[in-house]
Amino acid sequence: MQPDDNSLTRTGLAPQGQGRVLLLACGALAHEILALKSTNGWDHLDLQCLPAIFHNTPDKITPAIAAAVTKHRDAYDDIFVVYADCGTGGQLLEKCKELGVEMVKGPHCYSFFEGNDAFAARDEITAFYLTDFLVRQFDAFVWKPLGLDRHPDLRDMYFGNYEKLVYQAQTDDPALTAKAKDCAARLGLAFERRATGYGDLATTLAAIPRT
Repeated sequence: MQPDDNSLTRTGLAPQGQGRVLLLACGALAHEILALKSTNGWDHLDLQCLPAIFHNTPDKITPAIAAAVTKHRDAYDDIFVVYADCGTGGQLLEKCKELGVEMVKGPHCYSFFEGNDAFAARDEITAFYLTDFLVRQFDAFVWKPLGLDRHPDLRDMYFGNYEKLVYQAQTDDPALTAKAKDCAARLGLAFERRATGYGDLATTLAAIPRT
């Protein structure tokens, strides 16, 4: 059974599986990681997710990862952090080095979904990005936290410097594409859909040794 998006947003996901490597990930990546595990038979990987809403408060990410590593280190042969920098200003990378655990390369999930090299080459400073998860949870992550449900006149203040919304599609779901178009319209932005699939997330997890 797939985890519920609202639970992934607010509470995360307890460790799933009986593998020897624990993945500590953002709840916004749970569906993608579980799909990759299932498709590839990666039974050596367990998954625990922190609340995806930390996306909006990145100062909580580093201490939460440190606490999870400390809690689970003795139960696993290895731990891998499935966060990029994600707004921590380099603190997460430094903490992972201190703890002796590896993490996904890149500034954020938008970059590694597209492929870090390809994302950097685009150098898009006027694009606002959504993934499958963030399209589904748009109200919880964008519309309500920014107060746009109560004060839609704030839209131009927040998004006046953006030109387009880029939907990075991990899956081919017409309903999600339609919802992403609606998100762009609500923000007053042009719409672009990119079929990224899992990008560097897939190749990074594939490189974790089975034994």
